[in-house]
Amino acid sequence: MALSPVAIATLFLVTTVSLISPSQSATCTSQTFTSNKLYTFCNDLPSLNSYLHWAYDPAHSTLSIAFIAPPARPNGWVSWAINPTSTGMVGSQALIAFRDARGEMTVKTYNITSYGPLTESKVWYEVRESSAEFSGGVIRLFATVVLPETGRTTVNHVWQVGPSVTGGVPDKHEFQPGNLNSRGSLDLLRGQSTGATGGNSRTNKRNIHGVLNVVSWGIMFPIGIIIARYLRVFPSADPAWFYLHVFCQVSAYAIGVSGWATGLKLGSESKAVTYSGHRNIGISLFALATVQIFALLLRPKKDHKFRFYWNIYHHGLGYTVLILGIINVFKGFNILRPEPKWKNAYIVVIAVLGGIALLLEAITWIVVLRRKKSDKSTKPYDGFNNGHGRQDPLAP
Repeated sequence: MALSPVAIATLFLVTTVSLISPSQSATCTSQTFTSNKLYTFCNDLPSLNSYLHWAYDPAHSTLSIAFIAPPARPNGWVSWAINPTSTGMVGSQALIAFRDARGEMTVKTYNITSYGPLTESKVWYEVRESSAEFSGGVIRLFATVVLPETGRTTVNHVWQVGPSVTGGVPDKHEFQPGNLNSRGSLDLLRGQSTGATGGNSRTNKRNIHGVLNVVSWGIMFPIGIIIARYLRVFPSADPAWFYLHVFCQVSAYAIGVSGWATGLKLGSESKAVTYSGHRNIGISLFALATVQIFALLLRPKKDHKFRFYWNIYHHGLGYTVLILGIINVFKGFNILRPEPKWKNAYIVVIAVLGGIALLLEAITWIVVLRRKKSDKSTKPYDGFNNGHGRQDPLAP
């Protein structure tokens, strides 16, 4: 039976409302508080699934806030701060909410002067009242503060979530893009909150750093080694295999140096972020690969007496770069934490290259063994050409 236009319109309206309603429940405008507190403004903050409600009284320079965010873990913490001197974490005057030793929610103040361990201290503004509650998987931090600069209506604010608390002290938060981008500017009178201006740039640099290093150390270097190890066995591939090998490794080195340079830049811009293992392997890769490139200039001729030792040096460094490169790529994935499909795609690429290497290993061994067998069958006996033009017949 065909539906009437009215029925179709009604069905469309119901479907639209059912699709829109869940998304609205995730916005700050739909949130309520058990104490029935009311605020003039609310904003969905651009990172960490967090929300900020506030009301500002310019006559008394009083700011009331409600900050809502899920902690990184159930026993973690959440924080909202004002930074009167800068836009980052250092210099921020923070309110941090977490469970104390008795399991009760508490709010403490911290003057973040460095990236070291936190120490409870007084802050730039006066805290008239503060409290926190935990329910529904989120922490709600409430506070009323007095800003010391009368007439100041725009402030830099920073928010954060952390995984745990040890001995009453909040532990270090993660350094994922969401954590690094959790800062912005807050217009107290207009009700506007803007995100960090440099967050997307930093995230792009991290992604570029990851892509460059995956392509160079993680893919091109292994391909170059496969070319050198297996194609050289076939006489018809000489000297094409050599030029392919050089092209692949020099290109990988150039791309890898670019990735290494972006890593250094990221490290200088984020002094609080230290991935010692990833950094140390990256430095080692750069040094070893640089020495390996010089092998091209130091390569002796095939019949030179030092060619044997050069081969040991060249092959040893090559396999070391191969192993360290793949290890560091996976360390990079653990740091960046991209969508699983990217890590899975790289695993597939490495698995395919590994399968090709195993197949070529078997083929080249067969070729080499057959070649040795053929050489052995045509090798003359000891008496050959020893004063005679042909082999002496065997004694009966």
